Order: sequence, then C-alpha cells, then structure tokens
Amino acid sequence: MKLCMIGMRGHSCYVFESLNEIPGIELAAVSPGCPEDSPAPLLENAAKCGFSPRVCDDWREMLDNEKPDIVCIDGKYDLHAEMCIEAARRNIHIFCEKPIALTLESLDAIEDALKTSSSKLVSMVGLRYDPAMYHAHRLVAGGAIGKVKLIYAQKSYRLGTRPDFYKKRETYGGTIPWVGSHALDWIMWFADSGFATVAATQTSEDNFGNGSMEIAAQAIFTMKSGALAEASIEYLRPAAAPSHGDDRVRIAGTSGVIEVRDGHIILIDAAGQRTIEPDTPDRKIFSDFVFGLEGRLNCLVDTRQSLDLTRACLLTRQAADDGTIIRF
Repeated sequence: MKLCMIGMRGHSCYVFESLNEIPGIELAAVSPGCPEDSPAPLLENAAKCGFSPRVCDDWREMLDNEKPDIVCIDGKYDLHAEMCIEAARRNIHIFCEKPIALTLESLDAIEDALKTSSSKLVSMVGLRYDPAMYHAHRLVAGGAIGKVKLIYAQKSYRLGTRPDFYKKRETYGGTIPWVGSHALDWIMWFADSGFATVAATQTSEDNFGNGSMEIAAQAIFTMKSGALAEASIEYLRPAAAPSHGDDRVRIAGTSGVIEVRDGHIILIDAAGQRTIEPDTPDRKIFSDFVFGLEGRLNCLVDTRQSLDLTRACLLTRQAADDGTIIRF
C-alpha cells in the first residue's frame, strides 16, 4: 500500500510506531498541510523508519499526484473535515487525528462523502491500545464484572505552553472534543453501547491566559444500554507531576469492579481484590488499521465508531455550551 501524510500536530506518531511492521508499505510523500507548519518533524520521523518521502506544499496536489491508498491526516484541527472529505472523494482510506470535525455540519459532510466512497475512516483513538486499557477491556468483555452499570473516565493533562490556535474555539474545537474524546471513547468501548443522553458543563476561567480554551469540563451520560457514565476532563495536572497525563477508568458491574490507574488494573470480585499487571497488546493502532483494510484482522476501531465518537463529542460540547440535556 502507498501512504501519504498531512501534518504532525497531534498523534501521527502512531504511524511511525508501527510503520516498519507493515510489509510492503510505501511512505511516498508528506505535506505540512498549511504554510505555517514545517514538514521537518514528518521527515525526521520518516528517516528514522528508513523512508525518504517527497515533500508537497499543497496537500490536494499530493493526493492527486501520488494517488495513495491511505492518507494520515494530522494537520490543522479546523481542516480535518475538509481533508477527510477530499480523501473520501478520491476513495483514499483515512487515518485521522481526532476530532475528525469541529462542527456538526462538517461531520455531516464527511458522512455524506463516505456514503459514495470506498474509503474507510478511523480516528486516532490510540489509547484503546494502552496495555492496561486493552487488557481491562478484554476482562470486561469476557464478563469479569458482570453487566456494566457505571463507568467513570478521567483525562487529566498538564497544561504546559499551548500554541495560539488552542486559544480560539474555531481553530481548537474545544477541550471536550480534543482531550475528552479519549474519555468518551473509553465509555462507549467499555459499555459496548452508544450514548442516549448527556448533561455537561465546562469553564474557561483561570485558564492561565489561554483565550477561550476550556480548562476543565464534566459530563454525565446515560448509555443506550442503560449504564450510567461520567467523564472528567481538565488541564489542571501540576507541572511537577511525574507524567504528562493521569488517565483513569472505573467500571462497576453486577458482579465486580475494575479500575485502571497508573498503568495497573485493580479487580474486585467475589474472590476479593487483586492487582493485575497488563499484558502487552498484540497490535498497534496504525498497523491494526492497515491489516484490517487487507482483511488480516478486525481493527479495534471502525468507521462507524469514529463517526459516532465525533458526534458524541460535539453534542457533549453543545450541552456544555447551552446548559441543556441533549438526547442523541
């Protein structure tokens, strides 16, 4: 397969993480995606993997001239939707940074483009492949805690120094779609269910001079399965904390509770409490996507889940903006 890449603002590192594990793949060309971004990070990472891709200033021309099988989209957040639509029109498979769209209107346009395309689209929900999350999900799916009734998901990040585009909703998209997408994805994944309702709140007060960027958000969901869920999302992790992020999930079921924190799994069931050290996953997100396209594996995430997650993030943001309860 032939691969092209646009931008490196988010998690296109997932590509380089498993690029050399995909037999026969060619990284043909890269584009920064916009004049203000440099192709240097893409070229440096490509070189480490043994590739020397061409550099194209215009990403559309790259798609037309190279005719790739797959494009990795990780440019300006507000261009994700446009890039996805252009790729779908050319029947190119899409590996896109989340959120894939910043508005419901642009998400609808992506869905419309995919209806008449052979393209498959997967968003970069790479934390499904985190060892503890991956192992805990296997346990929950295998019935370790019975029927899932309640889920708590936490995303806590250091703020650090953010680029200026984080300071405006129209170029950032909001903290719920950006940071919170992981938490919402875990909730959908562990519940094995879509969302039914959401109530949410958020604040940009005391955000250390970052414009309209929300520093914290909370959301409460009812799932279609009947499970209840909560997402806690914030940039309040102190700079001196031992890691950039503090990811946690707690899933309570009819016969036990599983918690994931600090890279460990804590299971409480009829046999008591024990800590489980997670296995190393047998897959990585980008190679999983490619092997899924080739029919070798069933990828952990698919097009429908990627679209549904994006819609859930945007509706949760709307609920927080409007102070209303939204039904999906």
